[in-house]
Amino acid sequence: MTETNRIEYKQELTEGLEKEVVAFLNSKEGGFIYLGIDKAGIVCGLLDADSDALKIKDRLKNNIRPSILGLFDIVNETKENKNIIKLIVASGSEKPYYIKKYGMTEKGCYIRMGAAAEPMPIKMIESLFAKRTRNSVRSIKANRQDLSFSQLKIYYEEIGLELGKQFAKNLELLTEEDKYNYVAYLLADENNTSIKVAKYEGIDRSNLIESNEYGYTSLIKATKQVIDKIAVENITKTKITSKEREQSQLWNPIALREAIINAFVHNDYTTEIPPKFEIFSDRIEITSYGGLMEGFSEKEFFEGFSAPRNKELMRVYKDLELVEQLGSGIPRILKYYDKSCFSFSDNFLRMTFKNSLFNGQSSGQSSGQEGGQEGGQVGSQVGSQVGDQVGGQSSSQKSKNVEDFVDLTKRQKEILQLIINNNRVTRDAISEKIHINTSAIQKHINVLKGIGYIERIGGNRGYWKVNLSRNE
Repeated sequence: MTETNRIEYKQELTEGLEKEVVAFLNSKEGGFIYLGIDKAGIVCGLLDADSDALKIKDRLKNNIRPSILGLFDIVNETKENKNIIKLIVASGSEKPYYIKKYGMTEKGCYIRMGAAAEPMPIKMIESLFAKRTRNSVRSIKANRQDLSFSQLKIYYEEIGLELGKQFAKNLELLTEEDKYNYVAYLLADENNTSIKVAKYEGIDRSNLIESNEYGYTSLIKATKQVIDKIAVENITKTKITSKEREQSQLWNPIALREAIINAFVHNDYTTEIPPKFEIFSDRIEITSYGGLMEGFSEKEFFEGFSAPRNKELMRVYKDLELVEQLGSGIPRILKYYDKSCFSFSDNFLRMTFKNSLFNGQSSGQSSGQEGGQEGGQVGSQVGSQVGDQVGGQSSSQKSKNVEDFVDLTKRQKEILQLIINNNRVTRDAISEKIHINTSAIQKHINVLKGIGYIERIGGNRGYWKVNLSRNE
């Protein structure tokens, strides 16, 4: 392993870390700093990687300007049974970045040249400063200042974090004049941002059959609502033969989730145009406004070079574990779909995922029988991600009619049926389907769990295991 223009090795945490980070921030591609590996690429390990990670976060927060929160990730890893730290640094949009105590000088500004951090010439500093982007969501004053953030606080509390009195400052929700900025407006309990999920009959926009509108609420809540809605639409088709049961979904769920979150996080909200989501019989289209970041090529985009358009939003989405690591989204999508799924224009980025089950008929038409094999029955069944290996239900369980269960109320039957159809359905998605609030949903779920019809496996990211045999 050798150092490159995007990789830097440091045997231990030293005083020169900020210089290396600034150099990557000011470069076009960003980069990676590995602590616990020496210059020769030999893994030495760190004595206390957890403590070093905390020190790094504090130093980068306080020693570099402009603020770089949302532009770096600290990842603890193990190599050769030794603890190291991988520091991921994105390219920043407010160049030049500099070490605070030295200011915008050749001693404070650096840029990556080959495998080294070199002082930035004063002419380059002046040129970059003149081009510095000021028309960002952080610098735009919100048109409302009577904002509340109870939803955002609840989401933080759910992962064990608390937003204190200084949360607006800490999350960079204020302008330089200490007024709520547009990021705050997007994350507030109430705003005027509408997110639409449209569903069409056929392969064009001539016949709209369903229009769901989310938004006017915290962008985090809207994101979760869209994820839940599209997860419900991402049905699983089950084909039962004499030998086995074959299952397939319309779209890969991992790539789909990444695409949805990417559209929210990287959308250009300065024009107040939100992302949109459209479902056709043969595909799903996810469109965000803004196109490629200035100066980025498609090649760099596909290679996962990270330059967050909205670093403040990125920071919150990462805090809430909606985003894993900087630059990981597009490469993860490309594991399941090729580059042809992406289309770029001056103002838009669109991701199009084909319906893997589309057979030339519109979504409202029956696909009918698909043939048979050696005495086996071949049919199609619509449900969700329900394989036995992931806690799904057997075909005999799915064939039972919950309407015959005399020990359940009407609402409980409706909820149980939704869980049978989709064993990863969330409370929010159930609430949307049957139009009652989530607290009432939880009470019904508790009854179903108490009776023994359902069991939660794997916590918030897990699934429902259904057992209908107790009704026999």
